[in-house]
Order: sequence, then structure tokens, then C-alpha cells
Amino acid sequence: MVLEKLKRMVAESNNIVFFGGAGTSTESSIPDFRSETGLYRTAHGYSYPPEEILSRPFFMNHVEEFYKFYREKMIYKDAKPNRAHYALAELERRGKLKAVITQNVDGLHQLAGSKTVLELHGSMHRNYCLKCDKIYDLDYIINSKEIVPTCSSCGGTVRPDVVLYGERLDTGVLYEAISYISKADILIVGGTSLVVNPAAGLVTYYKGNKLVLINKQPTPYDKKANLVINDSIGKVLESIL
Repeated sequence: MVLEKLKRMVAESNNIVFFGGAGTSTESSIPDFRSETGLYRTAHGYSYPPEEILSRPFFMNHVEEFYKFYREKMIYKDAKPNRAHYALAELERRGKLKAVITQNVDGLHQLAGSKTVLELHGSMHRNYCLKCDKIYDLDYIINSKEIVPTCSSCGGTVRPDVVLYGERLDTGVLYEAISYISKADILIVGGTSLVVNPAAGLVTYYKGNKLVLINKQPTPYDKKANLVINDSIGKVLESIL
């Protein structure tokens, strides 16, 4: 019954926005952060907790330790889009989905064919030199023979263009996300626990009456949602096509 209701909602709308988190990519064998099998519970053997390693102060003060963790736990070069990514790309192709707003940095939405993707936390596929701003792709990081990749032009440290704890989100991307959400007919939120701000707070900008939450675990916004589905996001999104 719940899936049928979602199908009807989608069929009747041409202004859908999707807002997703780490759970969108778990079916691509990329672990999330806060679940029982997530990165924060399973990343053992490091001198610091993952939340601290993935922070700006830690990167600036312990860049080698950061990169060891980043290479081992954050880069999934061979990951492929899953059913959720392809379903969203198809909804966009049909003119129903206006934007994907993602907290993920893996680039799988684009790989699946989505065109309008707002990356709140940046992308591991973009990297830049801290001294001269020269841009590098992910292969440059992976193929670097040094633990800390350095710029081929000036020798400066190259860092991923991702938002670390303690850093602000890109204001332009944030405002664009707010614009899409505030104008949406349907807001589908999937694969996110909705506990990390400011990203989680974006849901408050939705003023419609078709808020759909798809997540295996409860979220703080469940009572405000018009439809809550505690199931696989890939299964649910694929079923509505």
C-alpha cells in the first residue's frame, strides 16, 4: 500500500527533488557512517576515531595519518551505481526529478546519468593543490607514490575537494539546494539519518505536504513526514518506475 501511494505521488508530479545521504550508496558496497556496520563502528586499528581524522584540524596537523585513513576507508574506485542511482537518473530523464542533492562524495549519481547533482560535501573526484590551486583527479591521488600526494607544479600538498568536519559547506551549493527544496512538489529524502547539520536542516525548507522519508532506521523527521518507508532505498526507488 505504501509503495502504491508513492507511485501515485510520483506519477502526478513533475517537480520532485531527492535529498540523499550515505545510505544511498551502501548497495554499491560503500559503507555508511553511523549504522551498526558503518565506518564509525568498524574502522579499528587507527590511533584516532574516524570523526577526528576526517576533520580540518586533523588534516592540517596530521596529514599523513589522514591520507592513510582516507586511502583505506574512503576511496572506492571500483564502486558502481546501484538501483537507487539509476532510478533517480531515469526520473530526471523523464522530466520528473529536478535535482539530486547529495551528502555523498563518491560521484555515483553522475556515473548513473544524473545531470543536476548538488554535492553538499564536495567530491573525491576533485582534488586541488593548497598552494597553487591546480586541479587533480582521483587517479592522481590513487597513483601517487607518496602517502601525501604533492603538486606536480609547485610541490604543495594536494587535498580532496571534500568538506571536512569543522569546515563550512559551499554557500552557493547550499543556497541552490534550498531553492530546489523550497520549490519542490515532492521531497524524497533517502539513505540519511538526518542528524548532521547543516545538511539535515535543509528538510525544514520544504513547505509542501509530500515529504517522503526512505531509510532503514528511524530519523528525527519521521513524525513530520507524509510517508515513511523503512526499506532498501534501491528497492523502493526501482519499484516506482
